[in-house]
Amino acid sequence: MKKNVFDEIAGLLTESRNPDTMNLDSMSVREILEAMNREDHKVPDVLAAAIPQIEKVVEMVVESLQAGGRLIYIGAGTSGRLGVLDAAECPPTFGTEPWQVQGFIAGGYDSLRKAAEGAEDKEDGAHHDLTEIACVNRLDTVIGISASRRTPYVIGGLRRAKEEGAKTALLICNEPPEESTPNEEAPPSDSPVNRGGPEGGSPPQGAGGLGGVADVIISLPVGPELLTGSTRLKAGTATKLALNMITTAAWVRMGKCYENLMVDLRQGSSKLQARARRILMEITGCDYEWADELLTSSSGELKTALVMHFKGVTAEHAREILEENGGKIDSGVEGGR
Repeated sequence: MKKNVFDEIAGLLTESRNPDTMNLDSMSVREILEAMNREDHKVPDVLAAAIPQIEKVVEMVVESLQAGGRLIYIGAGTSGRLGVLDAAECPPTFGTEPWQVQGFIAGGYDSLRKAAEGAEDKEDGAHHDLTEIACVNRLDTVIGISASRRTPYVIGGLRRAKEEGAKTALLICNEPPEESTPNEEAPPSDSPVNRGGPEGGSPPQGAGGLGGVADVIISLPVGPELLTGSTRLKAGTATKLALNMITTAAWVRMGKCYENLMVDLRQGSSKLQARARRILMEITGCDYEWADELLTSSSGELKTALVMHFKGVTAEHAREILEENGGKIDSGVEGGR
């Protein structure tokens, strides 16, 4: 391998040794678990410090969704799996369409169950995923997830997304390079750093490698892992929490909840069918029989059933009211509840 790549990786926080677990191999099971728990306690504070950047990303995502665009995750290994997982959980939770939030992982979906570690080194791998499959465009927001901050698949994909005019963000579990800070504005699209310098080619890491391809950088430096380099641990936990925050906040802003209740959930199981009826009864104060009748009449559409109850209208009319109100249930739709 190239020495510069070796040096780059060796300098990453996620590759450093944790001084508190140097004797990991001689710990008892209880000691290992307690050490893991101590390390995990560090994660929430790191997330709290990154909230200003996460907020910016949520605003970008909402802007994309309101314009008919998408949220697209790209990542490799654990990072890629977490992006695909978050995308897969949006339809049942928020009643979204599968195309609205998508996740791509280096090596394709086979990498979800069987590691394809070498795939992350292919900088042009995401070009195919974003261009040929996703057809990324200026309406979209693309979030690259890379615990190390340097994954070629992710950086190359963000660069491609930038070329197509998409909004971009990068989630990392290291400190950004000195040349690139979480709040840094990306250079103009026609600047030399985005063109790879006067001679072309790939931009360097730093302002061109990160700030140059990411409108916002979410930095989650959780520190060395209990098991050196195993970023499925604290880094994976921090990443999952950040993705939870991004999609939950974005879809709430898109009107996918009423108070703190999921009113756009899809009832694909008995549990979710029961939850929909409980939510309808909680909001309206009606009994089970009326809730069941409304949901049956509305083809299981909870929002539609709520408007039917509040307005005393048919399912078809309720859908029209919702469309006129941007899909949201508020005081105007409640009609003096």
